[in-house]
Amino acid sequence: MTEDQRFCATCGTALDETTVASGSERKLVTVLFADVTGSTQLGEQLDPEQLRAVMETYFTAMRTEIEAEGGTVEKFIGDAVMAAFGVPVAHEDDPARALRAGLRMLGRLPDVNRELERDHGVSLQIRIGVHAGEVLATVDPQPGEAMVTGDPVNVAARLQTAAEPGELLASERTVAAARVFVAEDRGTLELKGKSEGVRAFVVLEGSEAPARGLPGFHAPMVGRDSELDLLQSVFERASNERRPHLVTIYGEAGVGKSRLLEEFLDRLDSGVLVATAQCLPYGQRLTYWPMRAILLSLIGLGDDSAPEDVRNATAAWLREAVARPALSDAWREEFRKRLPSG
Repeated sequence: MTEDQRFCATCGTALDETTVASGSERKLVTVLFADVTGSTQLGEQLDPEQLRAVMETYFTAMRTEIEAEGGTVEKFIGDAVMAAFGVPVAHEDDPARALRAGLRMLGRLPDVNRELERDHGVSLQIRIGVHAGEVLATVDPQPGEAMVTGDPVNVAARLQTAAEPGELLASERTVAAARVFVAEDRGTLELKGKSEGVRAFVVLEGSEAPARGLPGFHAPMVGRDSELDLLQSVFERASNERRPHLVTIYGEAGVGKSRLLEEFLDRLDSGVLVATAQCLPYGQRLTYWPMRAILLSLIGLGDDSAPEDVRNATAAWLREAVARPALSDAWREEFRKRLPSG
């Protein structure tokens, strides 16, 4: 952000002189608060050195899970963790990232507790609150300066206080924005300091990614005839030559890349086998995730399938592919060479 900038480059919001001068900007951010329950009793049981070792083990594990989803840990406050999703880098799925991080934290805690019970004879319970909203975000915060300031920080903290031990409690706005989670309605909560109630949900688990666009709404595609003709031409060439072709569709977010692909696939004959996969925008070591997803969709297995089941189902699918009439003799012979015996 430059000193002479008067409008936000992302949303177009007018910036006042204070905002510009401080290097801050308004952003949509998802805030996560996690707190250890019963920490007062824990402090009575342990001497300061032990307590510090316990909390360092806990904080290290929680930071790992938050950063794996692209979140930024702003600070550790006593026994609480505050993290922000959307600063310094914003993603289209920050609310979903925050909820995934919260579930990962709850899932990681049993491993942390086994280590703590072994080394210190104690275990921890946590509760988590998540809320998405508009904040004032500091672009380059100095030591001790808040990264995000605004009502979402307070709401996330209050939701954490209202959650039961072992729960992830998120606001309705956050769950609606994420769209990919199984959640239980907790009703409207009266949170301290809030003039109006906040509807909250206990997030239980993730589900399949939602379809893009508005459910039940479909409009004709306009202005993409040349791109559709090109895709159709490449498909026909690949079908006739029996060899793979790669097509890359790129463009700015929101220009209609996914819609173009959907329109193309809708025009294919019903007998064409289509396998799709999506690169995950979070996590690490996921280079081959799309290949894995395509394979599982072809053989009809889920993500939690055992390796042996995947091998057997893949071999069966290939044997069926060999028998297909459309397969050329050369390809059929090559398949036979590579199939496992039996």
